Amino acid sequence: MKVKNILISQPEPANLEKSPYYPLIEKYNVNLTFFKFFDIVGVPVAEFRKSRIHVSDYTAVIFNSKNAIDHFFRMEKELRETPPDTMKYFCTTKAIALYLQNYVQYRKRKVFFAEQTFADLIDLMSKHKDERFLFPCSSEKQTDNTKMLDKGKFKYTKAIMYRSVPKDLTHFDMSKFDMVALFSPIGVNSLLESFPNFAENDKIIVAAFGPSTHSAINAANIKLAIAAPSKNAPSMPAAIENFILGKEQGATIIAKPASLKKSSSKKNSSKKTKSVFTNKSKYKQMLEEKKALNAARRKERQLEKARKEAEKLAAETAASQTAVAQTTANNITD
Repeated sequence: MKVKNILISQPEPANLEKSPYYPLIEKYNVNLTFFKFFDIVGVPVAEFRKSRIHVSDYTAVIFNSKNAIDHFFRMEKELRETPPDTMKYFCTTKAIALYLQNYVQYRKRKVFFAEQTFADLIDLMSKHKDERFLFPCSSEKQTDNTKMLDKGKFKYTKAIMYRSVPKDLTHFDMSKFDMVALFSPIGVNSLLESFPNFAENDKIIVAAFGPSTHSAINAANIKLAIAAPSKNAPSMPAAIENFILGKEQGATIIAKPASLKKSSSKKNSSKKTKSVFTNKSKYKQMLEEKKALNAARRKERQLEKARKEAEKLAAETAASQTAVAQTTANNITD
């Protein structure tokens, strides 16, 4: 299927020519339309107070987006609270960590960041298990993230500080698009609110990024043609390019914390090392051989001990005889 017009449910990059989407325009002459499918709205301070969450009760904060940073410090300002200087900040990416400089002074001992995903962040946080974490987030379900936090046995509290509000998309003529790219469950909901019968449209190719988005699409009975990230396509632009070229998408990547993988692998390895003997005669034979080997080793050690004692006794006897002979010789001389 030829792809000419693509609707990307994200804001247009500040510099499109330097974005990873630009090669799609240059190489394949596609038309990209960028439009964020939802707005971010802050939770009112009066509503947040009902949660009875106080920043002073926590020693660390988890940030998985720039929105989380903005609304965390907005809420702190409205509550007239100030995070202590000892507060630690854990960010999913370096870009988010650098954005944090808009609010706090950047210091290595204070700000930590992972490579790319929340799973990477879990590995980083596993070295700080004693911290009490506050997790500012949206009203959307954070199922994948909280599952990792629960499995890692972290002491944390979710703090809903903002929510996503679907935008009206009815001004788009969806028949003009060959493909739509989605990045979050709220984006899927927004699309369905504006186009309730979208699932019946089999002419538009649907691309989605992230397991939570995949789940939302499947729940809506929408056919998912492009699932990213995958081994062959770690990003949405790469996944779209593979589709245009007719390449296989490959299995989707579901990031899991290495720290949790290690613990589970240790459990599995311990189970595998258990020996099970189905043949009793062979088991008895093995025990007899083991006993015989131990007996032979004991006998060898006893013989070696006796040999050393005999050598020691012979040496002592020779030394005594030499001393007696010397004494006798001295007496004759005198």
